[in-house]
Amino acid sequence: MSTGIGSNGQTKLIRVPKTAELIADQLRSRIVRGVLKKGDALPTEVELVKQFGVSRPTLREAFRILESESLIVVRRGSRGGVLVSSPETSVAARSFGLLLQMSGTTLADLYAARKVLEPAAVEMLTQRKAPADVVDLKSAAGALAVLVNDGVDDADFHEWSAATFAFHDLIMERSGNNTIALVGAVLREVTTRHMARAVTTSTDHAEIEKQFKATIRAFTKLTNLIESGDAAGAKEFWTTHMDRAGRNMLWGDLANETVIDLFV
Repeated sequence: MSTGIGSNGQTKLIRVPKTAELIADQLRSRIVRGVLKKGDALPTEVELVKQFGVSRPTLREAFRILESESLIVVRRGSRGGVLVSSPETSVAARSFGLLLQMSGTTLADLYAARKVLEPAAVEMLTQRKAPADVVDLKSAAGALAVLVNDGVDDADFHEWSAATFAFHDLIMERSGNNTIALVGAVLREVTTRHMARAVTTSTDHAEIEKQFKATIRAFTKLTNLIESGDAAGAKEFWTTHMDRAGRNMLWGDLANETVIDLFV
């Protein structure tokens, strides 16, 4: 620790980074800049120790930092080594999910965020006019239709929910905005669990089947609007659909439940 002067004029402690953290920073920078790519092997421990002028325990501590961030994979043994990796979305999802749980975020709050993001993503997706997006959206809607038309069973509801969110995921992924796509991926586990919870807490199977069939019609109409290039119409329609779907999914006490209720 060292000292410095804070904005209020008072002395405050300043944490000096450990040597291992500084090494991790340098290696991390090389990875995120693309100097070191996924699958590349780092130099041997002997070479890195010499390069950085540190001990093996310090270097291994730096490795542990990067390994915890899923930026490297350490393979031990005679054929061991350190390979560059890349973080999976699931890593961020777990951390973000924990933050949502610890902050007491309600399902209504979470869904309100999706009601802002998805219509915006729909508008951007439509403006992109990529034929492959339309093909994939039609395929996702068709997959849900096949499942629903096969009939109702308690076990099917989870499969139907997953198929439904495959369509929602595509909207976020194909928006053309990487930030929106990543936010959608991070929220995927939470939203999928919520939908599964919503359909399984209802005993009215006929009503659930009716809602899923309405969802298929909504998917089809949205896809047609996207295919025609009507960005404003697609956004407006999806805003209305999300609002209606939210009322169906957040009945009773579900709206006030927190994210943590989905994981316990």
